[in-house]
Amino acid sequence: MGEQLTGAQILCRALLEEGVDLLFGYPGGAIMPVYHALPEYPGLRHVLVRHEQAAAHAADGYARASGRPGVCVATSGPGATNLVTGIATAHMDNTPLVAITGQVPRAMIGRDAFQETDIIGITQPITKHSRLVEDVEELAEAVHEVFAVAREGRPGPVLLDVPKDVQTQKLEYAAGRAERPLIMAGHGVILGDAYTELRELAERTGIPVITTLLGISAFPESHPLHLGMPGMHGEVHVNRAIQQADLIIGVGLRFDDRVTGNLAGFARGAKVIHIELDASEIGKNVPVAVGLPGDAGEILRELLQTVEPRRCDGWRGEIASFVRPRVEAFKGALSPEGILGAIDDTSAGGCTIVSDVGQHQMWVAKLFRYQRPNTHITSGGLGTMGFAVPAAMGVALARPGEPVWAISGDGGFQMNLQEIATMVQERIPVKMAVFNNGYLGMVRQWQQFFHGRRYSATPIWSPDYARLAEAYGIPGWRVERADQVDETLRAALAHDGPALVEFVIEQEANVFPMIPPGASLSEPIESEEPVPA
Repeated sequence: MGEQLTGAQILCRALLEEGVDLLFGYPGGAIMPVYHALPEYPGLRHVLVRHEQAAAHAADGYARASGRPGVCVATSGPGATNLVTGIATAHMDNTPLVAITGQVPRAMIGRDAFQETDIIGITQPITKHSRLVEDVEELAEAVHEVFAVAREGRPGPVLLDVPKDVQTQKLEYAAGRAERPLIMAGHGVILGDAYTELRELAERTGIPVITTLLGISAFPESHPLHLGMPGMHGEVHVNRAIQQADLIIGVGLRFDDRVTGNLAGFARGAKVIHIELDASEIGKNVPVAVGLPGDAGEILRELLQTVEPRRCDGWRGEIASFVRPRVEAFKGALSPEGILGAIDDTSAGGCTIVSDVGQHQMWVAKLFRYQRPNTHITSGGLGTMGFAVPAAMGVALARPGEPVWAISGDGGFQMNLQEIATMVQERIPVKMAVFNNGYLGMVRQWQQFFHGRRYSATPIWSPDYARLAEAYGIPGWRVERADQVDETLRAALAHDGPALVEFVIEQEANVFPMIPPGASLSEPIESEEPVPA
């Protein structure tokens, strides 16, 4: 899928991928391969200055006026040192500037070769970051890294020093032509308010979108490019798509173990581009081909300036072939699927869902139809039981006039049910739904599959929730049949204040599919009896 390119050609390609269209520079011996390649890339306009210092100042002015990093180019030795004053100027004034310098061949470095200067050492005090490229295989990643550093946080200049023989090395370069790409969107999309940019990128490229647990509602679930949730309880077709992908663009996520399964088996055929505000997260769990530290919205806007429109119809068709008929996991008439569908219908899609931790959390994540940004709120990383009720109070106060549902299991609800008193006193109109199966359901499910059905300390008694609601002076209902659901939900929504609905569900209802602990995404349990992947 790639083509043989020289390092100089790869450098030009990577600059275009970063949205660069203008260079200020002056040629010379150590940068000659780059100048040889430039005519092949008409999207890169080169302005020939009369002194390298002017190249740095011109790039500085361009950056200040455009808001994009300016780029200057020079050869080794005096060409590079002539950039120093301009780099220092950019450093003092916090201008994002990328200086690209040629360097003598690697074998000559440190031998006082003709026009050799340690430009990395010279500019270290006046740059945010300086990097010597030691092999063509790291060149594209290095370009993307220095641009990210120039932009992120407090802007400033960076320097990329490229030996002449690295510029002439050849490498198969496959960037931009992935055939089975995926976007994995996490909480960073929501935190960065990057909904529009994510959708535009997906629609322009045709790349299917996966949303993590905390990324749910970052992308409309009715959109034809939306696939679903990955990981331990992700749908089979989503996890299989990850395993078959050749490119994964991760936006604002940590690639934690609940998403990846066994790391050794995660997406072994895919190159990973990781966009993440916290640079320390990049490459921490999953090796990346390109790390782009910075704000999700800003980086996605940069990408939108460079990517060409395309379609992924063949790949989407392949993913569609992975979809398996949903196994009926819920016995009895009152199913979580039916309850959540009814909540969505009665609120006309206009509510925010705050879920607790446990089986119901996975049902809420997988079965509710999220169409608006940031309407799914849950405890993801820590998995804190008791989160939903108090968190929903905060959500309701932040979004007055919008229905807010706190959905809990019978275990998590009992951890903070005392906050009903706060709701009553402060007039916070949270609607509470309790999925009561008489167990700590998620732990019980693990005991069923991995501990020989020894249900140790997972059966849990509950009070009469309707009478509990009455004690707090709010309406409460106990729902045991499917034909009671709609009427009860409408009554709860119509009440001007907090209300509580208990749903009595099948005791041993399970969440499927499920990736066993320590297994890869290719090894799901899809029904009551484990079946081979």
